[in-house]
Amino acid sequence: MPAPEFWLFKTEPSVFSIEDLEKSPGKTAPWEGVRNYQARNFMRDQMKKKDLGFLYHSNTKETGIYGIVEITKEGYPDAFAFDTNSNYFDPKSKKENPTWYMVDVKLVRKFKKPVLLKDMKEFPQLREMKLLQKGNRLSVMPVSKIEFDFIKSLSQ
Repeated sequence: MPAPEFWLFKTEPSVFSIEDLEKSPGKTAPWEGVRNYQARNFMRDQMKKKDLGFLYHSNTKETGIYGIVEITKEGYPDAFAFDTNSNYFDPKSKKENPTWYMVDVKLVRKFKKPVLLKDMKEFPQLREMKLLQKGNRLSVMPVSKIEFDFIKSLSQ
C-alpha cells in the first residue's frame, strides 16, 4: 500500500503553535519530540517530501485544525533524543541506531478560522477519520484525501 499523502500533526499550542511555525525561519521547523512508535513509523517510513498535513491544536480551549503544512524534509533521526538537556532526551536512542525520527514541516496556510473538533464530529463525511475514533491519541496520523479535501473546504 502506498504511503498516504495527507497527515495530521497534533501539538499543544503552549508547546508549539501554528504561530510559532509562522515565526520560524522560512516558516519551517522540525517536527521533533514524537515518542510513540506508530507515529515514529509514519514519519520514518511513509511521509514523503511534498505530502500535506493539517496542524491541529490539542489541549486548548478551541481544539481543532488551524492550518496546512507541507513536509519539506523526509524522516531523519531526531537529534533531541541525544541531547541530555532536551525534554525529548532518550538514553536508549543511539546515534548509530536511532530510535526516534522527525520530519521538517513548512506552513502552507494558516486558516482564518480554525476547523474545530466539536464541529468535525457533526459531519458524516468524517466519521471514519482516525482523529475522531475513540481512544486514538496519536500525535501524528494519516488523513484520507476525501477527509483532507472536505476539511480544507470547511476552512474557506
